[in-house]
Amino acid sequence: MSKTALITGITGQDGAYLSEYLIKKGYTVHGIKRRSSLFNTNRIDHLYQDPHQENRNMILHYGDMTDSMNITRIIAEVQPDEIYNLAAQSHVKVSFDTPEYTANVDGLGTLRVLEAVRLLNLVSKTRIYQASTSELYGLVQEIPQKETTPFYPRSPYAVAKMYAYWITVNYREAYQMFACNGILFNHESPLRGETFVTRKVTRAISRIALGIQNEVYMGNLSGKRDWGHAKDYVKAMYLILQQDMPDDYVIATGVTTTIRDFICKSFDKIGIAVEFTGAGVNETGKIAGIRSEVFVERVGETYLKRIQNRIGETIVKVDPEYFRPTEVELLIGDATKARTKLSWEPRYDLDALIEDMMQSDIKEMKKEAYVSEAGYRILNYFE
Repeated sequence: MSKTALITGITGQDGAYLSEYLIKKGYTVHGIKRRSSLFNTNRIDHLYQDPHQENRNMILHYGDMTDSMNITRIIAEVQPDEIYNLAAQSHVKVSFDTPEYTANVDGLGTLRVLEAVRLLNLVSKTRIYQASTSELYGLVQEIPQKETTPFYPRSPYAVAKMYAYWITVNYREAYQMFACNGILFNHESPLRGETFVTRKVTRAISRIALGIQNEVYMGNLSGKRDWGHAKDYVKAMYLILQQDMPDDYVIATGVTTTIRDFICKSFDKIGIAVEFTGAGVNETGKIAGIRSEVFVERVGETYLKRIQNRIGETIVKVDPEYFRPTEVELLIGDATKARTKLSWEPRYDLDALIEDMMQSDIKEMKKEAYVSEAGYRILNYFE
């Protein structure tokens, strides 16, 4: 018989990739999504099945991590073999603006899931994956960071996730639950939210290349992160719950890159060379040159002249508003335990990740450019 999985945060990047991965393995996937007046299921629309269809393998439930009765009812109905708790207010900068809400969803939300499984007598049946984060390490105490590295959270988001981490460990030890933490370092993809730094960069670069946007404003360009592809990381989530004994694992590539270098590498994918000068809030990035043949191949000849005319112009600027009150300067993970015990290896390196994201965003932004230019021509015609 096929297994049943319940995914909180199913409409997010990880939820979408994990759903697809589990369905291909024969799972029936149930997902919890928040009610909204706007459609927010675009990442999983290709998996959606009409409620009138028989033998569905994708079923959605309205729910919220702040509502314990709702969470308990859904778990009681679904009787899942596996729960992947991916739901969170996951934007670090926003957590400084909404600290109480972040704590409620990210910290207490995890407790609600664990307690529901305990109260429903599902401890022997249901395995639980808790989405932990490299932000737990914050002001890093060891380089690289591994499972035994002390935590030093530097944001309300990270503090909330620290509670979630330890309450998962506590329930595992107190009630013999199969409950695990995946301490995932930064993982990105074309499905990443548009306000997260990597997607903000690839989207803005695509818009700049197509003449839709003039520049992009960034925060701390010197921050270093360990970036992997979300497709690789959801496989690790699955593997963590397939082990004989519950445990916690760091999932990372072991390579760290500055945000500045990520920007340069992303521009390079479409043949634009960027040169940075200055420091801190006064640092800027200018177009230093164009490899015409690469730009034409990746973006199109239509837009070449326009970008050539911008050589020497500033296209990357720093806005102090994007700095965190307490910064995390360096994250780099040691996934030796995951590689050894889970036999997990990432298929994507940073170059392949950026290639995937840039290809997707160029394609997406071309649609926007076409619509914009078509509308402009129509307005001119009627004038």
